This record gives sequence, C-alpha cells and structure tokens, in this order.
Amino acid sequence: MSSKKHLTGITWDHSRGYSPMVATSQRFNEITETNITWEKRTLQDFADKPINKLVEIFDLLIIDHPWIGFAAEKKLFVPLDQYLPNEYLNDLERNTVGQSYSSYQHNNHLWALPIDAATPVASYRKDLLSMHNEELPKDFSELLVLAQKGLVIFPIIAIDTLMNFFMLCATLGENPFSNENEVISTAIGTEALHLLKELANTVDKRCFEWNPIKVYEVLSNTDEFAYCPFAYGYSNYAKEGFAKNKLAFADLIQLKAEKLKSTIGGTGIAISTNCSNMDAAMQFVQYVASPTIQQHLYFDSGGQPAHLASWQNKYCNKVTDNFFSATLPALERAYLRPRYNGFIYFQDRAGDIIRDYLMKGGNTNTVLEKLNNLYHKSKL
Repeated sequence: MSSKKHLTGITWDHSRGYSPMVATSQRFNEITETNITWEKRTLQDFADKPINKLVEIFDLLIIDHPWIGFAAEKKLFVPLDQYLPNEYLNDLERNTVGQSYSSYQHNNHLWALPIDAATPVASYRKDLLSMHNEELPKDFSELLVLAQKGLVIFPIIAIDTLMNFFMLCATLGENPFSNENEVISTAIGTEALHLLKELANTVDKRCFEWNPIKVYEVLSNTDEFAYCPFAYGYSNYAKEGFAKNKLAFADLIQLKAEKLKSTIGGTGIAISTNCSNMDAAMQFVQYVASPTIQQHLYFDSGGQPAHLASWQNKYCNKVTDNFFSATLPALERAYLRPRYNGFIYFQDRAGDIIRDYLMKGGNTNTVLEKLNNLYHKSKL
C-alpha cells in the first residue's frame, strides 16, 4: 500500500512565485513521498482577492503579509509557533531580511514563514545610461532631471502608488498610521503628494497602467527607458538570459539627505486550518524556508529568498550582478505596513484616491481627508 501523501498549494503567477515552489516541492516529494501540486493566480489577485475561500481549497498558501490580521481574526491559518520548534523559529527570526519575519506576526502568533523578501529598489540599464552619458541619480532633484529627459519609468498603478506614498511619508520623517486619527499629518502628507505628482507628471503616461513586472519587462526588453527609481525588486531580471537585456539594481536615492525608506513586501507560506495533512505541511514549510534550500534550490529555480544568508551569499550575488548586496540596505530600513483586520479594505481603495490625484490634479487636503475617512471606515 502506498505511503504517498498529497498537498495542494496556491501561489502567484510569475517565475519568482511559481517556479521555486514547483522545484522545491519536487525535491521534497523525492525525499518524503509527499506530492504537492501548485496552482497560481495573478499578481493583482494575489494582492486583492480574499483568502477566506482559498483556505477551503488549498493546504498551503503563499500570501502577502497585509492579510495577516484578517486571517488571524478569521482563524484561516494555523499558528505556526504552536507547531514548529522554537529553535528553528528563533534562528529564522534572527536571520530574516528586514522585518520579513515580524510582518507575519499578529496577536502573539506567527501565521506564515517568510520565504520571499522584497521592497522597492532602483533598477537600470547600464548600457543605456552609458549611451546617453548619464549617471545614476543620487537624489530626488537629479531624478527629476533624468525623468525630464524621458529616461525614467516607474509603476503608478493604484497599489504601487500607495506604497510609494507611504515611502515618501516615512522618509520625510513620519511613518503612516502613527496615530489613530489620521493616516499622516497634513504637512507630511501634502509634501509627499506634491513630490509624487511632480515625478508622475514627467514620465510616460503608460506608467499609470504598469505594475513592477511590466516596468521590468519594458526596461529589459526595449531601449525606451534607462532607469526606474523605485519598484518592488525582482532579482530574476538581474540574471543573464532571463530577459533580452539584463538589469542592474541599486539602493534608493536620497530625499533631503535621507535614503528613501520604502514599504516592505515579499511573501510568506501559510498553512490552512483545513489542511489535509498537517504533519507533511509542517515539514514542507520548514524545508522551503530553511537556509540551505533558500540559498540554493529555491534561489536557483527563480525564487527571491527571505533568508539573510541568501542575501549575503557570494554565489547568489555573482549570478545576479550583486542584486542582493546592493539592495539589502533598502530592505533593512523598509517601513512595515499595518496588518490589522480591516487594513486590506483601506489598501484596496486608498491607492485609487492618490492615483486619481496624480492623473487629474486636485486639492491635497481633499485627498488626505478621503484617506482619513477611509482609514476610519476600515477600523469599524
């Protein structure tokens, strides 16, 4: 009689999200006789679609940390700290990139293991900057000069617009949601909106429809643009042969003598409370988040690891033209969004408010008032 076990998983539709899960699951199957089949959903669905239905279908879920509050309140995921060894978790917490580990903590429990770390970073085409006799901008004023020459693109869809607004606020000296009454103070919020609009006014209008993946595809496969100041980093595009032209990545520019403090992203792996085989699932999440797998099989199959050892690994950096060492400082100082049950309601709607302002103009006080009203509503 076969001792084979079977699990199902859902991840996101990109080489970085899907391929490493298939590769690690295949190897895990070979050593444990546990078969894991993965399905994928679009990047937009990954950020927006409710996960309460997914836990009824899938045992393993690759998730975005802003969902943690909702998932914890609804008891959708298994609290991993109640199952996994303390020694393993303590080591993982000490060796995660930035706040990747803590982003999956809520109500004194850990609801997912970080397996992918990301934050907005800068990217560019070395060949095109050289061809145009341009250097990497060091600050926001130099960025605007480069943008006015038509060489700059960045994603301005709603979710990325919101993340960039958070970034500018945090860099200007105030983390969003620092108090219960407003998203951000009027002074800081107004300055952030003005800066974002000034940049948005200088770039190609197609950017308003582009997410980070589209920006990287355009940047790497055409010669239209040379530099992106901030988009969630994708180490895949720094690898030889992944796209027509390899991209280089760098830390973020300065704003008023401070390096931009971007908004951390990445993904974690969670286990549904409806999981069909809890023991096998626990074994796999430990396996895929482990330092050895993260540095080698996970990375080699297209993943962007969350374990610090991978970001410091000489091989990982050699293959990606130092993507990891160059952008690690941005990850380490990145701002962590709230994860309360209701934040997703805010996040799903707030970006549209700011994006409309960037596209059509308007009164910044009205924009901030709309954001505050949405914030209050999200907490009801």
